[in-house]
Amino acid sequence: MGEVRVMGAEGPDGLTLRTGGLSARGLPELRAGGLPPYLGQGWARVLGALARHLAASARIPREVVLAPDVTIVLRATGDGHLEPVPPPGQDAEEWRRDVIVRLFPEARS
Repeated sequence: MGEVRVMGAEGPDGLTLRTGGLSARGLPELRAGGLPPYLGQGWARVLGALARHLAASARIPREVVLAPDVTIVLRATGDGHLEPVPPPGQDAEEWRRDVIVRLFPEARS
């Protein structure tokens, strides 16, 4: 697939992670914002997994199944990024923690 990087920056609303390298392949970059810093490493791994799925897809998926019990919905932003979002009615912070624990059980400790 070539090189895709996940970069992060802290701001007043929390940590923002974004990919770099997908746009060179004609694909939208991924971005996750407003993350608590303690979720940064786990969500960098999630964005990496999403980037692999995106690069392997014939079209831009609306949802990506990362594990049998983890489906990530991708929402297009106004600036050309794709953003992973929780299912309707689910608390974003709780969902973000849950995704990490389901994908990386070692994160429980």
